[in-house]
Amino acid sequence: MFRLALFAIALFPLATSALDRSDLGPLPKLAPLKEEELEKAITQGVDYLLSKQNQDGSWGSATRTKGINIYAPVPDSHLAFRTGASTLALSGLLDSEDRRPEVISAIEKAESWLFDKLPKLRHLDPTTTYNVWGHSYGLRAITDLVRYHQGDESKISRLKQLADQQVQMLLKTEDINGGWGYLDLDGNHTAHFSGIPTSFTTATVLLALKEAQETLGLKVPAKEIRRGLASIEKQRTPDWSFVYSFRHKYRPRTSINRPAGSLGRSQVCMAAMRKFGDQRVSDELISFWLHRLCLREGWFDIARKRPLPHETHFSISGYFYYYGFYYATECLQMLPSAQQQEFIPHLARHIIEKQEKDGSWWDYPLYDYHQAYGTGYALTTLSRLRSTQ
Repeated sequence: MFRLALFAIALFPLATSALDRSDLGPLPKLAPLKEEELEKAITQGVDYLLSKQNQDGSWGSATRTKGINIYAPVPDSHLAFRTGASTLALSGLLDSEDRRPEVISAIEKAESWLFDKLPKLRHLDPTTTYNVWGHSYGLRAITDLVRYHQGDESKISRLKQLADQQVQMLLKTEDINGGWGYLDLDGNHTAHFSGIPTSFTTATVLLALKEAQETLGLKVPAKEIRRGLASIEKQRTPDWSFVYSFRHKYRPRTSINRPAGSLGRSQVCMAAMRKFGDQRVSDELISFWLHRLCLREGWFDIARKRPLPHETHFSISGYFYYYGFYYATECLQMLPSAQQQEFIPHLARHIIEKQEKDGSWWDYPLYDYHQAYGTGYALTTLSRLRSTQ
């Protein structure tokens, strides 16, 4: 037992040492973010989405097929991909606060598509629950739309009904172990989903549910929330890295589960825990992981745009890049204003410098959905940075 205890200490440093920045070094000083540079990037991103919106109001398609594709069983996968990409793009437009006539028209078309397609999004194949992404980001887009339509009680009532349906669909796809996942390729399927809940998918769902609860007043069953938070806690290591999935908790120090591999997961998991009242997620802890992200962004950048998932250092996948910054800025907004200023130029610089010549952002080639979701993530991220200055 004594040897086992020593082994555990060697694997997991004490939580207090996890906040020691000495191994990271200081953040270099950057010039303050220029408002005109930020606004230019946002406008170019909005213009890209306007130019690529489908006639039905959505974004993305199952085209741009290649020899290496993400597993996508029909008929539900591509509706899930398109819904996730379209709702992120719609939120990006709404968060940009760009209200040119052509942007308003694009928002109206996207909203109409949302009312038509979101109720049809289902989990139809036992190997995948990609629909959780569409329901989660659908909920966040709905809350954005409620704020956008402030004063229009008829429209808000319809949006709340749509949101309540998304909550119910998320509850139906909860894993039997608690939390949410998106993939189960083991072949041992049960009547209720029994795949592999992941820390970050669970946190994504919980944050969407929390926003629906706070903004729309929807009732969210407490037991599902407790199980989701318990699932995240089981996947947390003492240094506040979060392992990739429920099964990874048995191998917590493999590369994907270490701090560098968790750069895209720690932010979202900590945000969910804090939003639901976990006082361990302190300002100091959030600040520490923002410091780590800003300084170690290179791990992300190595993986960005690579076509194979988990092929690079610490098994990072490219699709975590803009996802990670999206939730990093959500954590940033939890800090006092004075503390935020240290990180704003770094976070903004990493995003603005990655903008493509056509105005888009993308981090992973996913059929023809990647530029829409990447641009949606980036627009919301930059809009948050604008609001914190």
